[in-house]
Amino acid sequence: QQQRSVLTAARLKENGKKLAAAHIHRELTVNGHSDSLHLLLDDLLEPDCAIGNIDNIEWCRWLVAGGRAPTEFAAIVRAYDNHAKCGLVWIPHVVAYRCRTCGISPCMSICRDCFKRGNHENHDFNMFLSQAGGACDCGDTSVMKPEGFCSDHGLNSCQTKAPVPDDLLLVAEAMMPRLILRMLLHFRQFSAMKNDSAVCRLVAEYCNEYCTMLMEFNNMGEMMRRVMTKTFIDRNVYRRLLEPPYPSNSYGQYLRNSRRLYDEALRQFPSPEPPPDYAHLPALGRTIVHQTLLEEFIFWTFKYEFQQQIVCFLLNMLPDQDYKEHLTRTFVMHYCRIPSVLEMSNDPDTLSNRVVHMSVQLFSNESLALKMVEELSLLHVMIISLRQMMSKILTPHLLHNPERNFHYVVDCAERVMKEHCYWPLVSDFNNVLSHESVALVFLKNDNLIDMWFQFLSMLQGMNVNLREIISHVEYESSSYYAAFSCELEASAYPMWSIISHLQDPSLAPLAKNIMMYCVTYLHEWLEAVNFYQHPKFEKARS
Repeated sequence: QQQRSVLTAARLKENGKKLAAAHIHRELTVNGHSDSLHLLLDDLLEPDCAIGNIDNIEWCRWLVAGGRAPTEFAAIVRAYDNHAKCGLVWIPHVVAYRCRTCGISPCMSICRDCFKRGNHENHDFNMFLSQAGGACDCGDTSVMKPEGFCSDHGLNSCQTKAPVPDDLLLVAEAMMPRLILRMLLHFRQFSAMKNDSAVCRLVAEYCNEYCTMLMEFNNMGEMMRRVMTKTFIDRNVYRRLLEPPYPSNSYGQYLRNSRRLYDEALRQFPSPEPPPDYAHLPALGRTIVHQTLLEEFIFWTFKYEFQQQIVCFLLNMLPDQDYKEHLTRTFVMHYCRIPSVLEMSNDPDTLSNRVVHMSVQLFSNESLALKMVEELSLLHVMIISLRQMMSKILTPHLLHNPERNFHYVVDCAERVMKEHCYWPLVSDFNNVLSHESVALVFLKNDNLIDMWFQFLSMLQGMNVNLREIISHVEYESSSYYAAFSCELEASAYPMWSIISHLQDPSLAPLAKNIMMYCVTYLHEWLEAVNFYQHPKFEKARS
């Protein structure tokens, strides 16, 4: 049977891409299914064949086009596009714009074309070089005001267009589950290799061309994007493609081996041990069960250190609101693994930017951020992750008499501090605190405030400077910069975010409550460093 399938696929290929694609399109139109398509996909998406095979990728483009040339098909699909949001994704070091007059979220950003087509005259805006990459928010009412939208985006720009032909996306709908599955099998296949940044980058590079093809499909507009996102979030698709029972042939054996590699990767990548009081929180569970292609895709995104092409592919589909919520929920469920990824990486600086490239798009939406806080305890997950990361690098405090000082503080000479591995976590925390509704949840929860001050206590008095009176090093240590950056990003920025939301007199009790925590933890710190017994200050002699 396998030999007959190969011969049949070969015979289909002999007809050429256009005729084979047209034949498959006719089969789907008449019968609702196509055996020819499955035979051809078995050949084109053969796991033992390189995923980046250019000829196979070109075949996939022609098949999706259903008998038309790929460029012609893309133009036809775009003609029916009725999207309200831009969603353009850019990589680091690209110029973008931010308009504080139009922005609802301080992280709002728009691309150059949308800025120029919009009316921002006399607005408070700036042009900036994107550090982490981003995505255009034009058309998204949850992030910016409608009056800032350009002429191409927003509800007013949506025009009523002719009905979409029923058979236009038939082949795409039939192929998409297999196309996305091929990437997951690629990630599984290489998961047993040595896990370092160079290997992660190499595994991602193997599928760059394939990923580019999928992004081209997404860029055809809302209709094709919906075909892709439905495939990503449908539990039945995941169950049918990847869960037992497996077929009793060579492909079934491949799936069994693939499952073993996946299970081993899960076992080697658990979340940190959560505090006992919070072990029940879903997003802090030691293990995680994936039920959709998107959920497993996010797992591999974490495992392979947020490679640029994969992050851009996932972000390109964000204009689909249903997908955006599923992606955000899945991201939060994996969030507590971010410290482990950062600590293991050989290039935490680049990795940090890529993490924030994704997270800033997900948490800039206030209603979605609040939903994650209420349903998945996002604030607890963030603070606990930060606290656990810093607790690994504590060192005895050197203020006053070290023998009587029982306070522990972060060691600024450690890699976590010097290479700012904590930055994505505090950046996300500052992002969600910029939303008033989320900040009020934080201020009303004593457990959250208490955990936050436990974290701040680890920073209190860090990087003590001792006078060197004998020999001196030639160059000053860079730990002073690590301490300064950490104090600014992890302490000062959240403080100013909180203060900005406490302007109304009715919120005075919340302001008083957090000040009481400040006083309590300051007292505890003074006791810990033995300030009350030593040193004793003498009055200045006149």
